[in-house]
Amino acid sequence: MARKRALVVDDSKSARVILSRMLEKYDIEVDMAESAELAIEYLKHNRPDAIFMDHLMPGMDGLQAVQAIKSNPQTAMIPIMMYTSQEGELYVGQARALGAMGVLPKQVRPVDVSKVLYELHLLPDRRDMAEPALLPVELDATTALLESKPISPDWARRVEATVKEQSVDLRRFIVASLDSFASRIVSDVGAATPVSAEPPPFPAPVPRQPVWPWAVALVVLLGMGVACAVFWSLSREELAKARVELAALHAANADLNRSGDELAAMNKELTAALAASTASQMAPASTAGPLTGRVEPVPYGEIPFDRSRLDALRDFLAKLEIQGFRGTVKVTSAEGLFCLSGNGTDGYVPANAVLLIGKCDLVGNPFEDGLTTQQRQSLGFANLVAGVRQRSAGAISVVIENVGSSHTVTPYPLRNDSVTAGEWNRAAAANNRVEFSADPAP
Repeated sequence: MARKRALVVDDSKSARVILSRMLEKYDIEVDMAESAELAIEYLKHNRPDAIFMDHLMPGMDGLQAVQAIKSNPQTAMIPIMMYTSQEGELYVGQARALGAMGVLPKQVRPVDVSKVLYELHLLPDRRDMAEPALLPVELDATTALLESKPISPDWARRVEATVKEQSVDLRRFIVASLDSFASRIVSDVGAATPVSAEPPPFPAPVPRQPVWPWAVALVVLLGMGVACAVFWSLSREELAKARVELAALHAANADLNRSGDELAAMNKELTAALAASTASQMAPASTAGPLTGRVEPVPYGEIPFDRSRLDALRDFLAKLEIQGFRGTVKVTSAEGLFCLSGNGTDGYVPANAVLLIGKCDLVGNPFEDGLTTQQRQSLGFANLVAGVRQRSAGAISVVIENVGSSHTVTPYPLRNDSVTAGEWNRAAAANNRVEFSADPAP
């Protein structure tokens, strides 16, 4: 069966690489184009089984490209899936109206990719796939050690007591065997000696006993003694190894417990810092009178104007409308500079909390830097901003701006050899935020 082929169209190199690697795991060949114009040129000579199309690109955007591909009879039958950060029922309906099968988000999960591939018929039917009855299970050694019960301190003493009991049982077995062997020899010798009814006229000579049974018994005894000595020596070596392993396990367990305590303390400090930063930017409604401002943190890797910030802006605008506010609402995003691990191809993630700041692969915010103005907000956020002016009859207008990393609310620690990524990223998380402020009309 020939391998399926897909075309990924995206002006972002990292986005193309991420989706390509996901598709290659399903044995799908992938071709890439960095613009809609190059994709249309590619389709003049190639027929992929499916196309994954980005929306926001220089020149022709994704929806225009879908319309052009579907209007060409030679390429109209190729299924197209939008691969973009745009979302919302309005956008999905518009994409499907132009011929796309659906929308695959940029923050995609492997299960979403699998579902889309079945919809595009790039994978065989699940009923045709033979699944093994048993699946191997791999346990992470660190997780198993963390979840294991604490090792009993008297474990070594129990092992040593067991070895001594086995040695005593072995000695008893040897003695019992020798007694039984000697009794059998005496019985055999007595049976071989004739018994006369009348006493002989003169003393009969005492028959000479054979020597070989005693020699055999001596050899057996020596062999058992040597075996006992070897067994005892091996038992002592095993006991010594067990003690060394027990000490290593105790040390590893202590290190893991210490690391867990440090991580818990860092998490507690980070939560307190975020709460203090948010509280310093907001005045309580009971003492500050009318609502004037609000601050929402933005986790690294999320677009600023979406998710919890969308709900916060909706709540903020609703309260202003209830108060009869007239004026401008400013929505400002600020960037935090994070200590990151990774690379430009596979992407970056916040570094391990115990990593020293000098070991970070990058200190910055490449995710925020790579977003355009349109990509900073979701479709739902844009619809909310556009609708508030119409709903308030022009009394409230919303202005969106980005101030970068120059406006900080929490200072970063001095960069030296002792500062860790956890300490640095606590300040970065507090500075990576979205602020809402109300400026009344004069």
